[in-house]
Amino acid sequence: MSPFWHDLLIPGVPLAEKIARPILVYGFLLLGLRLAGKRELAQLNPFDLVVLLTLSNTVQNAIIGDDTSVFGGIIGATTLLALNAVVVGLAYSHRRFSELIEGAPDRLVERGRLNHERLKAEKITESELEEAARKQGFASLKDVEEAILYPGGTFCFIGKVPSADAVHHHQIMRELHGLRRELVALRGRPA
Repeated sequence: MSPFWHDLLIPGVPLAEKIARPILVYGFLLLGLRLAGKRELAQLNPFDLVVLLTLSNTVQNAIIGDDTSVFGGIIGATTLLALNAVVVGLAYSHRRFSELIEGAPDRLVERGRLNHERLKAEKITESELEEAARKQGFASLKDVEEAILYPGGTFCFIGKVPSADAVHHHQIMRELHGLRRELVALRGRPA
């Protein structure tokens, strides 16, 4: 076999090492992101985004080692994908495992009041939370009854006053119930 094909296809490190490296790095990153908090996943500011983007480059050599072969890269990528499928499957099937790996939702606003303790724990400033609320259509945090930060980094805001869509839906449902009562009265029997 020519040196070109050998370097391209034959891994430069043992197969067991090619499999162990991605598993160790995956476990480290899972733990690191869990300890860093949900903020890292929410990508609230440019600094957090830079950290997430450079993480992959930082751990690249730890995953591939001295191997630059295509086959070695495929083994590493396959190991990462398989390991992720196992972890996702376990998280889906076992709630306790999911909470251990991902964490639980955090209530940042409860009954219209900021939960400063949780904001501090997640390293989210009031202005960052206000910005996230505005992205979801709230003029300010004064309009928010509840704000929840989910493990995946997404926010859910519930307003103090129902949204225009919710009011419209309620009105339509009330009218439909009224029409049903009229229809039952016209037929003379319950539907």
